[in-house]
Amino acid sequence: MYKIARKKVLNPTVTQMEIVAPLVAAKAKPGQFIILRVDEDGERIPLTVAGCNQEDGTVKIIFQIVGATTAKLNQKEEGEYIQDFVGPLGVATHTEGIKKVCIIGGGVGCAIAMPVAQEFHRLGADVTSIIGFRNKDLLICEDEFREASNKLVVMSDDGSYGRHGNVTVPLKEMLEAGEKFDLIITIGPVIMMKFVVATAKPFGIPVTVSMNPIMIDGTGMCGGCRLTLNQDGKKVTKFACVDGPDFNGYEVDFDEAMSRGRMYSDFERHAYGEACNLFKKA
Repeated sequence: MYKIARKKVLNPTVTQMEIVAPLVAAKAKPGQFIILRVDEDGERIPLTVAGCNQEDGTVKIIFQIVGATTAKLNQKEEGEYIQDFVGPLGVATHTEGIKKVCIIGGGVGCAIAMPVAQEFHRLGADVTSIIGFRNKDLLICEDEFREASNKLVVMSDDGSYGRHGNVTVPLKEMLEAGEKFDLIITIGPVIMMKFVVATAKPFGIPVTVSMNPIMIDGTGMCGGCRLTLNQDGKKVTKFACVDGPDFNGYEVDFDEAMSRGRMYSDFERHAYGEACNLFKKA
């Protein structure tokens, strides 16, 4: 059992928790993730590590309430416990040799991008961050990004905060103005990452994307998180849990990834509805 040390509501649909897990906190690096279960009968869900405090042995997670399991997790309060918290899993984000980087986060993906930006900042890299949200009410992690970035651009789809538009708008402006990056890292909705890659491609700048497909065991055995990459004209299957979650954005078959991501949407909506009804009755 793993204790919830702290809980903080970031916006109406996103919650931050700090879980007491000393062994995970001692090993986890930016880009890696954990798999948790809320209770003995719960499903396993992957959540990216949003930060660690090795002194008190806690691991920070940030999650969006989108399904039954995240709804159950959100019902937990400080001092209560969750059943399982396994990790760190996956391959940490590559940082070696990167002197100038552009970090692009969208929505709750900013919670994943934030520790990556902080790590590059700690290493002395020049960090440009672009973060985007549907509207002002969904904004998260702005202060953390501002502290870790040499330059920060905040975008909102409706223009209610920062600049009006999506994250590719300032990226294209920078690249057309001659800005050079050693690497672009983008984390967020698959459709957003697809268009970031398309924007960067004419300029030949490497793009890393963070993929978070359906996962079950986190060891590559179930095959649920498989992705198709196009490498040297050949289709290659990789598994996000062991080969990723970071991949070369120019190789990812985004259309297939989006199609697979929609497979269980009807089931998840039904399960979420049932969970919400149980909470209301309680």
